[in-house]
Amino acid sequence: MPDITPAQLSLELHVNQKRIRDALRDQYGALPSGVTRWELNERQADVIRSRFASTGRSDQLEWTLEPGDVVLRRELHAAYGGSRQNGIVTLKTLPDILVFTSVQSGSPFGYDLFEGLQPDGSYAYTGEGQRGDQAFTRGNRALRDSGPDGRPIRLFAVKGTSATYVGEFATGDPTCRVETIPDSSGHPRTGIIFNLVPVNADSSLLAPRTTDGSVTARVTAWTLPDSSDVVFVDETPATPGERVVSRIEFALQADFGAWLRSQGHEPQRLSLSSDGTIIEPDLYVESRGWIVEAKRSSGRDYVRTAIGQVLDYVHVAMRAGISATPVILLPGYPTPDVVRLLATREIALVVRSGSGFEVVGAHQSDEAAV
Repeated sequence: MPDITPAQLSLELHVNQKRIRDALRDQYGALPSGVTRWELNERQADVIRSRFASTGRSDQLEWTLEPGDVVLRRELHAAYGGSRQNGIVTLKTLPDILVFTSVQSGSPFGYDLFEGLQPDGSYAYTGEGQRGDQAFTRGNRALRDSGPDGRPIRLFAVKGTSATYVGEFATGDPTCRVETIPDSSGHPRTGIIFNLVPVNADSSLLAPRTTDGSVTARVTAWTLPDSSDVVFVDETPATPGERVVSRIEFALQADFGAWLRSQGHEPQRLSLSSDGTIIEPDLYVESRGWIVEAKRSSGRDYVRTAIGQVLDYVHVAMRAGISATPVILLPGYPTPDVVRLLATREIALVVRSGSGFEVVGAHQSDEAAV
């Protein structure tokens, strides 16, 4: 008989898992050292069932699963209702929308082309509809309107009859995009790719994990994004995962790359793989030990975004055995307070200076202005 978990009991009893774990500790004491999850036999589960039997089943259901919980789909639908056959399930018992992903099983219908974890931690999810063009009906419409309707999205990774709860997501900005995907016969059709962003989730559950938690790094020749990727008029945010830059940022990177070469330093690309996702800074200057993130504006919001990105790059690079200085490339100076913020985080700043660039905050021997 397979072990029973607090997650399964929470679905069966409609009881919060914390209350179940409290009852288990009262009955059996704390978990042994090194054990992180309760696994109960049928007799132990019956003890907990009897303890909560007097409370009865509440008419007001609540969400009881936590990220990382593994349950059978039949248990999930027995607790909350909804069809077992659909990838997007709306519930009558709760406002929540259940979303199930299995890229491998969906590959005959084109789901493997765009679906998956993105470098920014979002998840690209292909809408429902295995034949013909996908449309904003039923589950697709519910998912599109989940933000304005205030409906939480509960994402599950499916393997066989089991489903691992990844956590709560919401639709990002943009909510979705349209791509061409094949049907089971290879004929092109319209597919809806939703942009799901984590609210309270463990996105690593969506990525293939290495057994030792290692990361990898690959250095290649640096090139600018293709000119066809540059947004010249409508500088809207890029779709997650795409290397699309604005006109200003494109010119900034091009000029900085040329300036580096004039100084005898060759810019490169650095691809970093961690937890099944690949992240890549705008430039890597191995000869100076720089990992560079460029932004088209020196405004505070842009710099704040760059700080998070460049520190993440340096953190992953260090795990891969590459020691580097975080550098932010801007078209002009930010406010003095932002300059102080960068200094406190030991992040170097590079800004345009005439026909060249000025470096502030790097190692003294690397500072230059031309």
